[in-house]
Amino acid sequence: MQNFEQLGRELDRRGKTGELRALAESEDGARLAAMLDGERLQKAAKAGDSAALRAMLGSVLQTEEGRRLAMGIQKMMKE
Repeated sequence: MQNFEQLGRELDRRGKTGELRALAESEDGARLAAMLDGERLQKAAKAGDSAALRAMLGSVLQTEEGRRLAMGIQKMMKE
């Protein structure tokens, strides 16, 4: 979870939180949110279960929506 936190801090430092929020609220973001089990995700994060978090992230990145969102985040990091 630390890497996600670092990514969030870096995007915030660069003034990109609005763009990140727009990605999360996009149609792709909404579809992914509907696919994820929020309770399971929260429990894994609180427990520090990095294997479970990696598995969930891997399943997200296997979707078209997940790949598009990841590309959007990569683009923001390059700007």
